[in-house]
Amino acid sequence: MIKTILIVDDSASMRQVVSIALKGAGYEVIEACDGKDALNKLTGIKIHLILSDINMPVMDGISFVKEVKKLDHYKFTPIIMLTTEMEPEKKQAARDAGAKAWVTKPFQPPVLLGAVAKLVLP
Repeated sequence: MIKTILIVDDSASMRQVVSIALKGAGYEVIEACDGKDALNKLTGIKIHLILSDINMPVMDGISFVKEVKKLDHYKFTPIIMLTTEMEPEKKQAARDAGAKAWVTKPFQPPVLLGAVAKLVLP
């Protein structure tokens, strides 16, 4: 069964780079340009993992994670923050909201895929 990953990032080029890496590893990808757009795409379809930036317009990543965790169908979906942020306070806020892991941009595809593989069960 192919696993589906939702990428949430306001940068189209970053979504493209992440999408290429994930598709190359056999994942199906859904893209969203901010937290609100991503919430609109959570329509009950099975999402195995969410990758989200923190700094986005309309709805930032931490607010998005908090909203996802309120949704019965997605509250146990693992979330990885993929961001340039490195401050311990931001990392703690993301953990408190429900994020399971943190990957810093720029990233090496093997690092990202390794983090994804740990959270997407076969």
